[in-house]
Formats: sequence, C-alpha cells, structure tokens
Amino acid sequence: MLYSPKWSKAKKRLTDFLCETLRSRVDFQVINYRKAHDQLGRAVITVDKVEILSMCTITAAREEFYRERDIRDKSNQYDFDDVPKNRALQDQAHKILKADGIYGQYDFYFALEEYFNSPIEELLKSSDVLINILCLLDRRIGKRTLLKMEKTILKEHELIQYFYKLRCDAENIKMNQFISSGIAVKK
Repeated sequence: MLYSPKWSKAKKRLTDFLCETLRSRVDFQVINYRKAHDQLGRAVITVDKVEILSMCTITAAREEFYRERDIRDKSNQYDFDDVPKNRALQDQAHKILKADGIYGQYDFYFALEEYFNSPIEELLKSSDVLINILCLLDRRIGKRTLLKMEKTILKEHELIQYFYKLRCDAENIKMNQFISSGIAVKK
C-alpha cells in the first residue's frame, strides 16, 4: 500500500505544521523498497540528521510474527482455520508492538491520515504514540499546552518524553528539575 496522496505533498503539509523553532532540525523521510512485494519500506523521523525513530515495515512484520507466536504458545490457540480468532491474535500482537515502540511504515501512514483529518484538540487526547509525537512538533500547540503536559509526561512512552523535551528546549521552556532529569534522552 503506497501512500496516497503523494508523499511529497504529505511531507510539505507535515513540514508546514512543524513549529518554527524545530523546522530546520526535524525531518521526515520515507524510503520505499521498490523490489519488495508490497513496495513498502520505512519511514524515518530525524532530529539534527540523527535517526530518532525508524518505522521499518520488514522489522515490524517480523516482530509481529514473533509476538503473535508467543501469544499462541501461551494460550495454546493453534486453530489456524478460525479466522476471527486469528485476526484478534494478530491485532493483539500489533498493539503490543506499538506499545513497545515498533512501527511499520503503514503505521506512520495511518497516523498521518488521522493527524491531517482531525482537529488538534482531538489529537491531543489520542493514545497513539505517533500521533502524540506529531502533536508535540505541531505549531498549533503552544507553550501553555506544553506546560500543562509537564505533570503527566513521565507516564508517557519514552519517545513522547524525548520529543516533549526537544520541543520544550527549542521553545526555551524551563521544565521542573524533577521532570527534566527523569526524561531519558536517546542519542
């Protein structure tokens, strides 16, 4: 499944939503593997030209297979003809992957679709890590909203914490010492 509309248009739209202070530092890239059976590859978010999040379809598919196999082993559910049950197991494995921060390029596309077609107030309530990252980079999110998030940021996924700290540093927002020391910065 290739992204429709064209990635170049989506990237421009995404870049237009970036806050001014991070526009020259954050980049989004999509690398498609033309010879792959589905022509999907990976999507990447870079900060200062360093890959922070790579959403590789091949890695995600492999890890989803392993998670699904583990679920089957624990529950002894090996009836491969039961399509609804198998679909439920696959969905469960996919949710575990997303919680672990492992995404495929298709996850990025689904997140973009939701991000482009939903109001920012609704997006802020999302439990999807990718949506939260896009919101933290969004120019429509102001300093007051960022300050309100400080109370709960340590409960969030480490990727969300990283992008929260990045945005606060870029906006010169002084965080509570406890909060800023508790965020793990990934390099």
